[in-house]
Amino acid sequence: MLWLLEELESIRRFLGVGGDVLMMLFVLTFLLWVLVFERYLFFFTEYPKLFKQTVADWESREDKLSWTAKKIRLAMISEISLSVKRGLPMIKTLIALCPLLGLLGTVVGMVQVFDVLAVTGTGSPRAMASGISKATIPTMAGMVAALSGLYFSALLEKRADRATHQIADSLKH
Repeated sequence: MLWLLEELESIRRFLGVGGDVLMMLFVLTFLLWVLVFERYLFFFTEYPKLFKQTVADWESREDKLSWTAKKIRLAMISEISLSVKRGLPMIKTLIALCPLLGLLGTVVGMVQVFDVLAVTGTGSPRAMASGISKATIPTMAGMVAALSGLYFSALLEKRADRATHQIADSLKH
């Protein structure tokens, strides 16, 4: 239990060094990972049931060759496709926002550096260190969050495409 408190304290210190922008980035990244985990949970729990139910509904139909049956088949495939791709645009949007928010942190940190320079009138490294850390840490955190999210977003996109093709192949004419 003590190690957990130490880890939470180090996270709190890290967020404090990065400033308010890093806290916003933390919230954005948390939301990103909640959505990614929700999609994986969907694929492992809900999708198999949805797949079986859709195939069973199609197999129970007597008419599979008429124009109407083909449109019903297409509608079933579209419903599955919408279900498996739900949330992916939001994940991609959050991934795109992470580096931009990191860049905002850079700007905020550099403004703090220039404020220190204006007040002290010198280039004291000790006085500028806080602003420089506020400038670099959010940028790094935004890039790390975006890169890790991009990897899992691509995996989810492939999985969604595979699921759409799988249902299309399973609903035989």
